[in-house]
Amino acid sequence: MEAYGHTKGDEMMQENYEWVKFYSAFADKLLEYETNRKFLLEKLQNIFNGLGMKFQKLEEDDSVVDIDPFTVFGMFNKGLSEANRISIIKEFAKEFDIDKTIKIPTVFDGIPTLNNLKAVFFGWTRQDSDIDNLWLLFRTAIEYADIADRTRARDAFIRAYNTVIKQNNIKWNITMGLFWIRPYAFVNLDSRTRWYIKEYCPELVDGKTKTFKEVPNGETYLWLSETISERLFDMGLQYKNLPELSYAAYIESERVNQDNKKVGDDANTAIVEEDANAVHYWLYAPGRGGEKWEEFYKQGIMAIGWGEIGDLSQFTDKNQMKAKMKETYDPNRPYKNDAHATWQFAKEMKVGDVIFVKKGMHQIIGRGVVESDYIYDPSQPDGYNNIRKVKWINNGSWDHPWHQIVLKTLTDITQYTEYVRNLNSLFDNAQGEEIEEKEIIYPPYSPENFLNDVYMSEDEYNTLVQLVSVKKNVILQGAPGVGKTFAARRLAYSMMGVQDPERVMMIQFHQSYSYEDFIMGYRPTENGGFVLKKGPFYNFCKKAENDSDNDYFFIIDEINRGNLSKIFGELFMLIETDKREKVKLQLLYSDEKFSVPNNLYIIGMMNTADRSLAMLDYALRRRFAFYEMKPGFESEKFIEYRMNLNNPKFDRLINTVESLNNAIASDDALGDGFKIGHSYFCNIKEITDARLSNIVEYELIPMLKEYWFDEPAKVKDWSNRLRSAIK
Repeated sequence: MEAYGHTKGDEMMQENYEWVKFYSAFADKLLEYETNRKFLLEKLQNIFNGLGMKFQKLEEDDSVVDIDPFTVFGMFNKGLSEANRISIIKEFAKEFDIDKTIKIPTVFDGIPTLNNLKAVFFGWTRQDSDIDNLWLLFRTAIEYADIADRTRARDAFIRAYNTVIKQNNIKWNITMGLFWIRPYAFVNLDSRTRWYIKEYCPELVDGKTKTFKEVPNGETYLWLSETISERLFDMGLQYKNLPELSYAAYIESERVNQDNKKVGDDANTAIVEEDANAVHYWLYAPGRGGEKWEEFYKQGIMAIGWGEIGDLSQFTDKNQMKAKMKETYDPNRPYKNDAHATWQFAKEMKVGDVIFVKKGMHQIIGRGVVESDYIYDPSQPDGYNNIRKVKWINNGSWDHPWHQIVLKTLTDITQYTEYVRNLNSLFDNAQGEEIEEKEIIYPPYSPENFLNDVYMSEDEYNTLVQLVSVKKNVILQGAPGVGKTFAARRLAYSMMGVQDPERVMMIQFHQSYSYEDFIMGYRPTENGGFVLKKGPFYNFCKKAENDSDNDYFFIIDEINRGNLSKIFGELFMLIETDKREKVKLQLLYSDEKFSVPNNLYIIGMMNTADRSLAMLDYALRRRFAFYEMKPGFESEKFIEYRMNLNNPKFDRLINTVESLNNAIASDDALGDGFKIGHSYFCNIKEITDARLSNIVEYELIPMLKEYWFDEPAKVKDWSNRLRSAIK
């Protein structure tokens, strides 16, 4: 009798998926405690106490009563630093006597992780049998995966699964749990994988992606697991098994999410971050003038209107929402803000987020914590059919601590740290439960991590760090594709020592960007008035000022595309190293005396090949250090990357590009600043003719046409050379 995960899986196992053996072995050990959960809980508590870590919150009152096996797995498959994750796994291996021949994993490719706020598979309010049902599913899942004759085991699994999915706190997370315990038998159907299959490989499920609209029943889930697994194995795709599929989904969804962030608010950011662990804070208006507050408070809900457009979960982007609003209500209205609010309410708000309830422009009347995902409830009156359940903590009346409140129905105020702190302080002496502050642990990031990620030598990195440390304002300049933007954020992380996105902010300048956008200025309101709105640089400076023990990095992409004198205004002086905190100036739109804190660093990026750009203002130029980033084809890491790919066509293409760069550098009308960077050729997992052809035809040749617009013969010559390299 051989396990499914120990036969077909072993044949395809790669080093990066060494976690599979450990996870399966741990599941086997954990099964022994099904009837002795009190001892299991004691063992788990001892492990976490020994590590000096806080034990998992299992019950609302912090008691430790019972636990299911999937929650145990969730203890090291949630938002943890890699170091903490490995520490927990090592102790689990020792305490549960895992076979010492099984290597403790240090790489976790393909493993989905839980939201820290939803890391328990049973609800605090539950039936007596809920945890027993989870153990039964755990046992029947292992039996199904490991025995040859699955007829009997199949029926038992389906019954157990169908019981569990009806329980509180169970959604798609149960597919993640099943994937952990037998990764080659059960498909992970987190949001990333569902999106990836729908977008890139619907043939894996015969195009039946409608099965992803809600958690499938047991029979459908097994069909999905078996069908996808078999087709991955048989179709010769770049991912050969379920762990590799899960990893591919994670990588591609990260890429798309990053790209969408660059596009702006109207981008399709439909990939839900189930593993995002940061609590968000929201301002919310319960109806016009707060008229619905008491009703919503009694029901334990928050709700927004627009019910006539139907269930918000049907929409895949904001543009669809806007179109439906125009169709349903008034075709002449823009509905941009309305669609943004409904999108955030349905798609971005998470369980655990904190809600501040407002009334009018000067009053806060309540506070609570989101307890459910988005729900469409057609029974709610007055069009307030879009709801979320909320545990309301406070109900009363408090004066708003700052200027007037924004008028929008729903506003994410998470980034305004001081504002959130002031709002929370309103409730310091109020009756009601205290909202627990969630500690977010970000993974460490060292100079070694930077050098592994960025094609730069150690000496170059040390030079760059010194420039940033001393000058505080540095511009990374270079040709297209040398990785300026990629390097800037990782440079910040390496200097901070941790991947903390809360201490890094990135914006992009453009021709119409202004002081009012950057620092502060008056902006029109929906009722025809004007309100003083603070810009990102002002807010980020205040954030850094209030956290003087930590460094903050403000990154400006395309810094030379804006009118810099217009944008920076009086800040020309304040960003100088010797003026930081020592000199305060009154701002243009405020009586406030303002200075730039010492712990804030500015990193700009400048594309030297952009012909449309004006020269940098001299007054700004002398306040920045300039670091030239060059193509990294000759760097040690890129050479290693080439060797690992071991593809003759790729090698010929790179050699041709290096020759092309020599021709560009020697051209009097171009020069080094127009060379082609290495980024066009990075992060390629599998070399295909189509991939190489796309790079040549749609990225490199169009650039050559722009460079040599008046020399078509030269464009033709080098285009032919590039095409010949990949034949």
